[in-house]
Amino acid sequence: MLIHLEQVRHLHQRDVAEGFGRVYLPDAQARKYPNGDRDSQYVFPASARSRGPRSGVIRRHHLDESVIQRAVKEAVRRAGVTKPATPHTFRHAFATHLLENGYDIRTVQELLRHASVETTMVYTHVLNRGGRAVRSPADGL
Repeated sequence: MLIHLEQVRHLHQRDVAEGFGRVYLPDAQARKYPNGDRDSQYVFPASARSRGPRSGVIRRHHLDESVIQRAVKEAVRRAGVTKPATPHTFRHAFATHLLENGYDIRTVQELLRHASVETTMVYTHVLNRGGRAVRSPADGL
């Protein structure tokens, strides 16, 4: 992953040097973070720059979700995994591992951007210890 992030950083630096180092931000985020379009970059950028359909601005957008879905499907097939797995599977695994490691439900709710904590509580059913389980630091010894 570090190699990938280093490659993305170099790509972004080249885009900036060529005058294309900005990303699209929705209006609410643009107001909240005035320099966000310059300070942000995508972890999974598109391979080429393109013209924004609404703004007409040329910039590098994020990978289309279908590219990630195809990559995960191929990785699952090559790994010989027989159960269905999609990018959304990783979202569930991420939430479950956070809860297993003692993160509080509100933190997980915020990370997953759930509007309601009840939506996040669904992940606690797989723990078999409820949503209030807390691990002691000694549990990891």
